[in-house]
Amino acid sequence: MKLDNDFNDIDAIGDDHVGSSSETPMRKDAFRLNASEKIEIIRDDVRHIMETLGLDLSDDSLKGTPNRVAKMFVNEIFGGLDPKKKPSASTFENKYKYGEMLVEKNISVYSTCEHHLLPIVGKAHVAYISSGKVVGLSKMNRIVDYFAKRPQVQERLTIQIVKELQNVLDTEDVACVIDAKHLCVNSRGIRDIESSTVTSEFGGKFKEKETRREFLDYIKLDTQF
Repeated sequence: MKLDNDFNDIDAIGDDHVGSSSETPMRKDAFRLNASEKIEIIRDDVRHIMETLGLDLSDDSLKGTPNRVAKMFVNEIFGGLDPKKKPSASTFENKYKYGEMLVEKNISVYSTCEHHLLPIVGKAHVAYISSGKVVGLSKMNRIVDYFAKRPQVQERLTIQIVKELQNVLDTEDVACVIDAKHLCVNSRGIRDIESSTVTSEFGGKFKEKETRREFLDYIKLDTQF
């Protein structure tokens, strides 16, 4: 049947981690409902899933789960879908004339695979070379977190971080490397608990071999305090 073949194709795309674009796929009416309305609808959907699985939602341990999951989806793990939550990244003049690369490494990444809605957990390493502007260090972490808080593929997440910093800093000289574990690989399917996925995006001077090598050497440094 064609329907069966369609579902097989969809499953294959998910297992192969194919992404559709560098922008998060969003419907035009994505923000027609407010957060409270979304939570109410998702709560009912989660309840239906749990009941379909045969769970007893009258049990004290389970009866609050649909509401908890709905609030978590809207307010937390998928909060990065809301453009109003995008961090304001104020920039400052590079008055001290620092001309070398700045590297923020080991930024925690907590995201969600858009194919199976399972966690992606890892570290991001971000760098830029100032063209006259600098940005507060914590803003780099917040930008990573904002784009991570949505259904993602790691390749898209890496690109979105670089594009946003290029826009904020008005320079192409931005790079990002992410090393992360995907629980859709580690806990289901092949169930390889040791493997991780590394993605990179290099812009401007970071496309040059020497600059890229310097960045990669920095993120290998063993920082301990």
